[in-house]
Amino acid sequence: MSYQYSGLAVATIEFDLMVPALMAMDAATKTADIKVETVERNRLKAGVCLKLRGNLSDLREAMDVAIRVGQEYGGTLTGKNLIPAPTKDTDLAVRATINK
Repeated sequence: MSYQYSGLAVATIEFDLMVPALMAMDAATKTADIKVETVERNRLKAGVCLKLRGNLSDLREAMDVAIRVGQEYGGTLTGKNLIPAPTKDTDLAVRATINK
């Protein structure tokens, strides 16, 4: 699957631990036609934020599976968000913390 991230819906899922977050990410990408834009460690406390991209229906399906799997692996869900139609400024903000 090859496409640009710009304009695609954005999902963020946050867990308190790395391993449950990685298991959630793996399950999400196997469930629906989505891409992982980034995986970020929270610098202020233990935690991991997954940023996923895709069409709205695929992201909803992937989020449901990711949350269930992350919790099955002992993770505590600390946040989740879905932006159906990100603006250009939102896209910029989503990418701002990549590689930092």
